Amino acid sequence: MKAIIPVAGVGSKLRPHTHTQPKSLVPVADNTILGHIIEKLLEAGIDDFVFIIGYLGEKVERYVRQKYPAINAEFVVQEPREGLGHALWIARHTYEHDDSVLIMLGDAIVDVDLKAVIAAPTSVLGVKKVAKPSLFGVTEVGNDEYVVKVVEKPKIPKSNFALVGLYKILNPKKLIASLEHIIVEDQRTQGEYHLTDALMHMIKSGEKMVPWNVDHWFDCGRKDTLLQANATLLARPKFRDRDYSKMCPGCIIIPPVSIGQDCTITNSIIGPNVAIGDNTTLTSCILSNSIIGSFSELRYAVMEDSIIGSDASFKGFSHSLNIGDSTEINFGQ
Repeated sequence: MKAIIPVAGVGSKLRPHTHTQPKSLVPVADNTILGHIIEKLLEAGIDDFVFIIGYLGEKVERYVRQKYPAINAEFVVQEPREGLGHALWIARHTYEHDDSVLIMLGDAIVDVDLKAVIAAPTSVLGVKKVAKPSLFGVTEVGNDEYVVKVVEKPKIPKSNFALVGLYKILNPKKLIASLEHIIVEDQRTQGEYHLTDALMHMIKSGEKMVPWNVDHWFDCGRKDTLLQANATLLARPKFRDRDYSKMCPGCIIIPPVSIGQDCTITNSIIGPNVAIGDNTTLTSCILSNSIIGSFSELRYAVMEDSIIGSDASFKGFSHSLNIGDSTEINFGQ
């Protein structure tokens, strides 16, 4: 089976980080978003990949070729960028002869048994129950447990099961035909060619699709969900077993944390839920629930719920105080 990973988006909700790097390469829990996706696919036995690139696409290609040189990777440029349906249409020549394909969006981390999804006898749409379904593509299921309708960001949702960016398609030729239909008919939703409209065309043409509940889903296109994904991934046993005492003299480490290679960390309190990239220097810092990029330098920083990019520099205040009785000091909020 071939995996198709669209990573062409600008990632405007993660600015300023995405001014200089693609959203899919933002760090999270000892890896990048894209790295977590690729490694999960490799664990499921997939080593044939198509990456649909656009904004800062050369960085995505360089990252994949350097970190995963053994995989069979093909890169397709989407220009202009007119939605996910358009992206898959542009890349149709890469999968038109395949028996089945697995599509995973490059800005979402999904916890699911991919081997079971791949083995399913029908096409599969990954879903998760959400509080605000109008923000997402939504599935509706009939009495026979097959999907009867998919709608992109409905104003009045009739279901609260959102599409999570995981699609297994058993009939790529039918997908291509449906993509061609929405493009030839100029069928746009919110100004773009959406995959949901092509999937709906497939369903109307008789394609059987089942919803597949995923264990966890993190739409990493926003700061809050990126930090939530970081915390959830760090909670796994491999991060709690790591000993950073020799790397971090004079520090208090509160698991779970992930600290990259060749870091210099002194006189700091790190954790919980902190991921630090390679070659980063921290001096007299207190960090919790945060992501710190590689090659950054922080001094006298007190940070919570923060994301610091790579090659960043921050210096806070160092205080030496001798405070007498009945004194009140307020450094501000």
